[in-house]
Amino acid sequence: MRKLNAVITALILALFLIHGVSGGFQLAGVIAGGSVLMKTLAYIMSALILIHTVIGVILTADTLKALGRSGAGYFKQNKLFWLRRISGLAVMVFILVHIIIFIGVNDGAYRLAEFGGVQLATQILLVVSIALHVISNAKPALISFGIKSFKEAGLDLALILAGILIFAGIAFIIYYLRWAAV
Repeated sequence: MRKLNAVITALILALFLIHGVSGGFQLAGVIAGGSVLMKTLAYIMSALILIHTVIGVILTADTLKALGRSGAGYFKQNKLFWLRRISGLAVMVFILVHIIIFIGVNDGAYRLAEFGGVQLATQILLVVSIALHVISNAKPALISFGIKSFKEAGLDLALILAGILIFAGIAFIIYYLRWAAV
């Protein structure tokens, strides 16, 4: 199940990179939004995220059962484990908010509800929670693919992810400023 989860994670990351870049250009007003391809990719990514979440919940439940049988939770020693789970929960909450904010097609045209300060804050928190979740899970993901050089592969992953997340954060701010100007 862990190997399947790793493959799903890689697919999610690939789709996220596409979604982040194209969505950022849409928010910045560089390209038109609402393409069928992008919507389809977003649905596929959402389905993969749901599967990833279900697997994560199952693996977490198994771990909690094992901790219960051992009689020692070792919360302080398992901070990274809990960071991974809590950041994953935060990502899920903010993804739901993201979907609620950015879903909307009226009369065949792509339109959004108002994008104010609260919406901007939730989207910045989405970017931060994704960064935290991916960074805290990078090493086990690389291990599951048999990658032994964490420094090189991890640095490459971190740089690509950081670039996309910074771009997405800036795009959210530009979009907010465009709404504020209207």
